[in-house]
Amino acid sequence: MLGLGFALISWQVAAYGPLREADERLGRLVRHSGFPDGAAELLADLGNLTVAPVVLAVAALYAAVRARRAAEARWWLGPLCAALALAAVPLLVGPLKALFARPGPPGMSGSDSAGFYPSGHAATAIVAYGAAALLVRPWLRSPLPRRGLAVGCGLLVAACGFGLVRRGYHWPLDAVASWLLGGLLLVAMTLAGRWGAGPAEEN
Repeated sequence: MLGLGFALISWQVAAYGPLREADERLGRLVRHSGFPDGAAELLADLGNLTVAPVVLAVAALYAAVRARRAAEARWWLGPLCAALALAAVPLLVGPLKALFARPGPPGMSGSDSAGFYPSGHAATAIVAYGAAALLVRPWLRSPLPRRGLAVGCGLLVAACGFGLVRRGYHWPLDAVASWLLGGLLLVAMTLAGRWGAGPAEEN
């Protein structure tokens, strides 16, 4: 479903279909909303390389220490797969930006140039925060912290996407497509690592 959704959005963006037209109308509405610029900038920065990867690094270190203390044979595998998933983001997003060559929102510096679809910041946010949540989740013993972790991760990702659109850095579908692409990377990370059945998962 993630791949199908990404393919559908990409087709609409490339063909300038009705979905792209609606996307740009929504983007203009969000851009000119009354949400404070400063707060929107902070939200957009959640996808920066100086923020999201640091959160993932802390989560990876925590998970590695817990797994090693639990004498897991492959305590390093989950963090490694998470790092590889994040490293794959620019390798995928860069060529896709060149392929679709979508102009940015009006008024943004460089908006007449191509390369705004999909959003690198949004993809970085979902992979970094999503991978961090997946690494930490097995070590949480009760359902409430696990739900809180999932909700917190979702809020961070959504907030970053909103900030990017509000500041005029991207159209909404640029962020949505990145979430789908990032979701595929998280699925691949989970399947490759096979580390999800930690101690808390066995309860």
